[in-house]
Amino acid sequence: MGTTKAIRYHDFSYGHRVHNHESKCANLHGHNGRVTFTVEAPELDAVGRVMDFSVIKELLCSWLEENWDHKFLAWRNDPMAVKLKSLDPTVVEVPFNPTAENMAKYLVETVGPARLNGTGVTLVHVIFEETRKCSCSYELKV
Repeated sequence: MGTTKAIRYHDFSYGHRVHNHESKCANLHGHNGRVTFTVEAPELDAVGRVMDFSVIKELLCSWLEENWDHKFLAWRNDPMAVKLKSLDPTVVEVPFNPTAENMAKYLVETVGPARLNGTGVTLVHVIFEETRKCSCSYELKV
């Protein structure tokens, strides 16, 4: 027997720097990224869906819009974070070095459970495209 999953992507823009990166990504820079959310449920709803695509947009895509879109993400342990925040209070301090890998993991392990709580649906996989050529994925182990 197979598993049905619902998949929706969302495009957003953000800035970051990767602390201790050995190359140019250690500099302040930005991306037009794409996050592809994959959700699943133990069974389909009465209509025959894992979750309506508009609800995925409302719960997950809107989180990206409100929290990371057109924001600069700075790791709270980065020595530049305090200075950046003093220059621009909209800088978002995150609890991880903002690599695509860490961002994907945070979405699956932290944002997904919080936003989907009580729905019976689980965010099981994220593909995080930093650029059209470079992406990573993080999958929930069950």
